[in-house]
Amino acid sequence: MMEMEGNWTLLTNFVLVGFTTDPFLQIIFFVLFLASYVITLTGNVSLMSLIYLDSRLHTPMYFFVGNLSFLDIWYSSVYTPRILFDCVSKNNHMSLAGCAAQFFFSAGLAYTECFLLAFMAYDRFVAICNPLLYAVAMPKKLCIQLVVGAYAAGFANAIIYTGNIFRLHFCGNNVINHYFCDEPPLLKMTCDDLSVYKLIVAIVLSSNLLVITAVIVSSYIGIGTAIVNIRSAAGRRKAFFTCSAHLMSVSLFYGSIFIMYLTPNFPHTPNWDKANALFYTVVNPLANPFIYSLRNKDVKAASKKVWRRFTVPK
Repeated sequence: MMEMEGNWTLLTNFVLVGFTTDPFLQIIFFVLFLASYVITLTGNVSLMSLIYLDSRLHTPMYFFVGNLSFLDIWYSSVYTPRILFDCVSKNNHMSLAGCAAQFFFSAGLAYTECFLLAFMAYDRFVAICNPLLYAVAMPKKLCIQLVVGAYAAGFANAIIYTGNIFRLHFCGNNVINHYFCDEPPLLKMTCDDLSVYKLIVAIVLSSNLLVITAVIVSSYIGIGTAIVNIRSAAGRRKAFFTCSAHLMSVSLFYGSIFIMYLTPNFPHTPNWDKANALFYTVVNPLANPFIYSLRNKDVKAASKKVWRRFTVPK
């Protein structure tokens, strides 16, 4: 549906192209994304359950890991169900309100994960640099406050971003060559001047980057200094191992977002943007439970303990 305003034909709905229009490939994509979604839900719910059931995992580190798993469940649910729907439906239209809702939750949860990963870096800094005072320096109340703060900051940014972009008028071709309502394809459709929009984005983005980058970089500078000062090789390996999973998660999430949004001179194409966006919308929520569990002795021990609890007859 379209509305007339002056000489413009304003768009009130969009068409998502998705990954392909070939029926056979759509079936293949449906199976792949369904499998990834089931694994994502199963992996994150399992990790959350282990953390809840085993008292040895009731530490600040695993409190944040459990909250990251909870966040990733909802984050992947913003995208994957819509991808699955578009693979089997011939009606891949999305209303302006639906697009705004998806954009809002996408931005809110993405920013929340950015802040949560930054706070997890600070947690690793405290654990490595002040191991004897770790429990005192990271009480449960502070951990809860940091998680609540991550959500508050994330959705405050989402309100600003969504209000900023959806105050614009969209006109012309209503086809979005993507699998979700994202900023770059939406800006190509706008028929308004973008100077105010770009100014607001620059202010919000720079302020958030300053805070997040400062927390992560300063935390890892402190971690690196502490590791260098550890005399034994075994101690250095153990200290590095405690933050290796977080480093992998940060690299996967921030790396793909950096390429997508902070490299304007990079030769973006629709297919490249779709492939790159998969890393922070689908792959990252899928990979996180494995990153934090496969090489983690505490999680493996908790898995065996819980397994015995429910399988060994009393």
